Amino acid sequence: MNRFAAVYLIPPSVFAAVLIGGGYGTGREVVEFFSRFGPTGGLAGIAIATVLFAVIFGLTFDFARRMGTYEYVGFFRALIGKFWWAFEGLYVLLALLVLGVLSAAADTMLSAEFGFATNTGLLLTLTLVAGLVFFGRVVVETVLSFWTLGMYALFGIYFFFVFGQTELSINTLTNASIGVDAITGGALYVMYNVAIAPVLLFATHPIETEGEAYMTGLLTAIVLMIPATLFHVSFSFSSTDVLNQPVPVYAMIDLYAPSWFRALFVVALLGTLIQTGAGFIHGFIERLERVLQPNQDDAMPRKYRVSIAMGALAISWMLAQFGIIALIGQGYMAMGIAFAVIYVAPLFIRYTFLRHTL
Repeated sequence: MNRFAAVYLIPPSVFAAVLIGGGYGTGREVVEFFSRFGPTGGLAGIAIATVLFAVIFGLTFDFARRMGTYEYVGFFRALIGKFWWAFEGLYVLLALLVLGVLSAAADTMLSAEFGFATNTGLLLTLTLVAGLVFFGRVVVETVLSFWTLGMYALFGIYFFFVFGQTELSINTLTNASIGVDAITGGALYVMYNVAIAPVLLFATHPIETEGEAYMTGLLTAIVLMIPATLFHVSFSFSSTDVLNQPVPVYAMIDLYAPSWFRALFVVALLGTLIQTGAGFIHGFIERLERVLQPNQDDAMPRKYRVSIAMGALAISWMLAQFGIIALIGQGYMAMGIAFAVIYVAPLFIRYTFLRHTL
């Protein structure tokens, strides 16, 4: 593989594949952490988030390079020593929370589009996630790859419909103030999303210098935040009522896109939510396999895979009862603060000390 691609293209692509589909598909996270602060406030929050992502990714990549560790357990052993397990515990909680959010979003859309009874769409989603996990790593990875590409294409069509039928007044973007809440929203958005970095360090192995680490961190931040910017601007075209919807993207499509695209988007997004949930659960199963049987892939019997999946999904079902708005607004905020304490703050302190001792 070309070294330029391995260093500068693969890491942003891997991070985007994990974050963009499930993270931006509903639009609720963009609203909660950016758009609710107004067009200008949202753009300010996005700018802050981009800078923070770039710095934290750069520090993470270079710390991993200096320590020679590219999996999250070794990374956190080097970062916070015997308290490395704190990240693992928080990551499991985040995964369950994400599953709850995705399940609630799927239930909302299926009820609105196809008339499903409450919780029917939720149970269908959880059942399909368990079924996908049942078939193991190869199937999960294949579905992740192809469905993600399809979702990106639908995002492009979404922007075409919205931007092609609306006009954004320049005054809308300029005649607004930027408050502390907007800056805080951008920072909190980074703190919980940046938790994916230590888990995806395998993609940064080709990085050999400090400069490459920071440049790759910057490129990754830009790739992740471009969709957030586009969704935020698209929401600025519409009334504030869209911002109050559990799934703002669905509400926007209902306003600006033809009905055939709305149904197609619901089905595609349902698939994205399912593969994201399956990815989280499979990652947890693989972690257990590395501990119990480190020299084998897909070593866990399928019946145990399904049992673990059903246990995780049962917890997610209970979390989903709180609703997508509460889960993102309160749950993700709490996760952001927790990851700032056990990951981001130690990273800045430890990296500064490391730089002065080498």
